[in-house]
Amino acid sequence: MRFPKAVVTLPTDSQVLVKRSFNAPCALVYRAHTEPPLMRRWMLGYPGWTMPVCEMDVREGGRYRWRWKHDEDGKEFGFHGVFQEVVAKRRLRYTQVFDSGNFGGDMGAGTLITVDLAEDNGTTTLTCLMDFGTKEARDAAMSTGMTDGMEVNYQGLDRLVTEL
Repeated sequence: MRFPKAVVTLPTDSQVLVKRSFNAPCALVYRAHTEPPLMRRWMLGYPGWTMPVCEMDVREGGRYRWRWKHDEDGKEFGFHGVFQEVVAKRRLRYTQVFDSGNFGGDMGAGTLITVDLAEDNGTTTLTCLMDFGTKEARDAAMSTGMTDGMEVNYQGLDRLVTEL
């Protein structure tokens, strides 16, 4: 079963809210968000990208670092931050700082991401609230096509949970 694309709304001047459902239990969707070998299989964005760095210490106060590389031109970018709240199989809240590498772009000073998971009859709904702090930072992030890239990733997550 395939679900419709992610629904994106702008609840405040500084926030982006993304909702998407998956045909999988919360436990599996949570694992896919917290286990580097699984993340490297679905969180790749558009074809031609790899995720050579996926380091995660998933606990309150733990740090993470993600980095992507384009196979053809070698462009790289990444994110890093600190987990603020971890509730197994239900919630992740973390800071996110964009490292533009040699890819370019600006997403402001940092973002607070809250990912909530809720399951109903084997279907998990993921709600991702991103608070960029300012309208300018939010609009800059949105102008990158960020939510389109998220949907590409979520399609990869659909494939992963079907395989598992």
